[in-house]
Amino acid sequence: MFGYDLSVIALIGIILLIGIVKKNAIMMIDFALEAERDHGKSPLEAIHEACLLRFRPIMMTTFAAIGGGLPLAIGQGAGSELRRPLGIAIVGGLLVSQWLTLYTTPVVYLYLDRFAHWLAGKRRRPTGEIPDSVSGGQRQAV
Repeated sequence: MFGYDLSVIALIGIILLIGIVKKNAIMMIDFALEAERDHGKSPLEAIHEACLLRFRPIMMTTFAAIGGGLPLAIGQGAGSELRRPLGIAIVGGLLVSQWLTLYTTPVVYLYLDRFAHWLAGKRRRPTGEIPDSVSGGQRQAV
């Protein structure tokens, strides 16, 4: 897109991005699990609260990393051809990955919770009843 090859330096930036995105997703999920276990909230309420309370720290780390990568991306002078792919990978990757992380982590969390209830229901109920939390309150027999 910017006319640069995917170099080893750019791969270092991508590895950095993977770590930041993983950390942010873990922060949200850990907070949601704690809210579920300790405060008895539903998964939807827990992940919603986690998103609201963890949004500011996530954005602070993102903007700090963008601030550190921006001089690399727009830098001129000796050696800039080596550092520019790293800066572009960091800045562009953070903009895209944070947007995806903030939207997809809650969705995946809720789907995995429903899947876990579905599996638990299959193992516990030989009659095939679907738990209330999965069926939306309507009991069904399979």
